[in-house]
Amino acid sequence: MKKSLFVISLLLVTSVTFAQKKSKKDYLITLKTTYGTMHMVLFDDTPLHKANFIKLVNKKFFDSLLFHRVIENFMIQGGDPTSKNAKPGDRLGSGGDELERIPFEFKSNHVHKKGALAAARDGNPEKKSSACQFYIVQGKKFTDDQLSVVASRNKMDYTNEQRADYIGIGGSPHLDNNYTVFGEVIDNLAVIDTIASQPRDEADRPLKDVKMAMTVKKMKKKKITKLYGYKYQ
Repeated sequence: MKKSLFVISLLLVTSVTFAQKKSKKDYLITLKTTYGTMHMVLFDDTPLHKANFIKLVNKKFFDSLLFHRVIENFMIQGGDPTSKNAKPGDRLGSGGDELERIPFEFKSNHVHKKGALAAARDGNPEKKSSACQFYIVQGKKFTDDQLSVVASRNKMDYTNEQRADYIGIGGSPHLDNNYTVFGEVIDNLAVIDTIASQPRDEADRPLKDVKMAMTVKKMKKKKITKLYGYKYQ
């Protein structure tokens, strides 16, 4: 019995040590667009979305796809595989439905502030995410009173830091607790503004194609913080 307990304890210590070593690095996503480059990190506490997104980036799934839906003061959306060879005027947004949806992973510590990376979805009651379509929040600034109204409606209890973000840089809080936020843009937020402001048709597709390409690289968290100022919790 004592030997068994020792072995179990050793395995636990080894697992914890491995987890600590593993946590020193993270995946940095580089998102290149027609109007500039942004970098993103993905959250560990939304593991299904994180693993799926990294898999798609490694497969070059997003390369040459379009931001097919942009709404100023709201968000920019992409990831529809049918947008790769879309002709002008084609209606986009339904691609990827054949892929298995991802279970809802919204966490109250990851809200829809400006720069948030979230998964699009249809109206399914389980709030399962599209396996490939995503959006990046632009949003708008809110007053504290306006935010309190939204918080009550969405059953959210915002922290002081989250309130400061919504008031200071803006976002789309009405989406909280309804869509999974699984990452965020950590630099060049102005690129979001530029894309969101593009002239578009009645279906919110930009009149001039806004293409994307993504790469992923594993690097030390300290280096990510040094290069982009992103602070890990």
